[in-house]
Amino acid sequence: MADQLRWDHLGCAGHPCLKTPNLDALAARGVRFANAFVNSGVCGPSRMSYYTGRYPISHGATWNRVPLSVGEVTLGEMLRGAGHRLALAGKTHVMPDRQGLARLQLEGGSELATLLERGGFEEIDRYDGHHTPGDESGYPAYLRAHGYDSADPWSDFVISAVDAEGSVVSGWHMRHCHLPARVREAHSETAYMTDQAIGFVQRMGRQPWVLHLSYVKPHWPYMAPAPYHAMYTADQCLPVVRSAAEREAEHPVLAAYRQQEESVSFQRDDCIRTVRPAYQGLITQLDDHLGRLFDALAAQDVLDDTLVIFTADHGDYLGDHWLGEKELFHDTVQKVPLIVADPRAAADATRGTVDPRFVESVDIVPTILDAMQVTQPAQRLEGRSLQPLLHGEHPADWRDMAYSELDYSYRQARLTLGRPVDRCRAFSLRTARWRYVYWLDLPEQLYDLQADPDEFHDLGRDLATADVRAQLRDRLLAFLAARRHRTTVSDAQVAAATAGHKRAGVFYGQW
Repeated sequence: MADQLRWDHLGCAGHPCLKTPNLDALAARGVRFANAFVNSGVCGPSRMSYYTGRYPISHGATWNRVPLSVGEVTLGEMLRGAGHRLALAGKTHVMPDRQGLARLQLEGGSELATLLERGGFEEIDRYDGHHTPGDESGYPAYLRAHGYDSADPWSDFVISAVDAEGSVVSGWHMRHCHLPARVREAHSETAYMTDQAIGFVQRMGRQPWVLHLSYVKPHWPYMAPAPYHAMYTADQCLPVVRSAAEREAEHPVLAAYRQQEESVSFQRDDCIRTVRPAYQGLITQLDDHLGRLFDALAAQDVLDDTLVIFTADHGDYLGDHWLGEKELFHDTVQKVPLIVADPRAAADATRGTVDPRFVESVDIVPTILDAMQVTQPAQRLEGRSLQPLLHGEHPADWRDMAYSELDYSYRQARLTLGRPVDRCRAFSLRTARWRYVYWLDLPEQLYDLQADPDEFHDLGRDLATADVRAQLRDRLLAFLAARRHRTTVSDAQVAAATAGHKRAGVFYGQW
């Protein structure tokens, strides 16, 4: 998993200049899903959907600072119940449910408490990449051991540079992203985490293993080490997708987001032309290190036996739609790369193909469980295994839409609008034709993706689309009403107990 990687920033997805030969080769031996969508455009809730197979409205971790309930079951726990372990190298954004652990008296360093705190992952090295790594990562000590003499080598070297006057400047200021990071490429974040993954693979040898390798790049701070910082020019980047029409009669939430600092910065042409080349350089660096990983798998003679899934937790606006960062409901953010290389012979017929069907983050857990022949907790999982699609099947009932949601209560936009915390939710359906967003008591949004593929013209307050909005609103209601909230018993248990009161010695209602 890459962090904040746009779907359109891969060579195999059609980018005219960006070099990603290793991911292109992965797509050639697997399936690239052209309509893969996340269930939230924010790191934390998106990842919790990837890890639980459940939508944010079901798992409850609706933003980055919201813990995943101790009652939720993650992929690591599902695999552990079948005798497997799930290793982690990199980022998860899992926040421990301290109150839930205390209620169950599971605090205190027990093995179970540790696993629950970590979302079921056994951590090789955890590093979330937003600030100086703590004790959960060996990266700071690694940097100091390689000569980066500082109490905070991440801030002083990894995300800093030296300007033309010889001054050390911070990558938190995006104006410096054209400069090379002070850290050498071999010691950069992407190189370090790849080293952790390769070391794990080598230690495991031919034993079965499951690994979540989760890179923090190309997420901000957008500082790339040499030579990747200068690999692309602004003219080799995709043109910014924005229109003056978007600023006319703006939706109030979008208008508030466009006033936030990151959006104001990305409304500057010089910011776009500075950041986008560095962003692309970080992607090519990631691809190069994935090549190292694939070579290591081949050297261990396990590459041809390994199911490889490559994706991202969301995209990045980079100035599109007059916005920075992510979160909102445009394909720029909601659509992500998804490549699945299934080594089994049953997948031979689909190798090198592009599948246009709608797939979602919640599909990853059931896909992995299916491949490993682990019993699926159907009462919990809200996604569907991709295995039939990988094996050339065409299920008649496959979904024709994608769902996503947003909790913006933590954001400055809420204060700008003067909204109460409990009224800052939005829910979206994306079909082949329409993008519909329901904002509670604020105006709806609607985009006609056939007539307006760039999503410039919001039809949410257009009287001519009232019937379309009503149909999509009804469909959203039906979708939300069908979520899996009864999780403590399986459907099979319910079926076996149906109308069983007399078997239990209860004879009410008899004459």
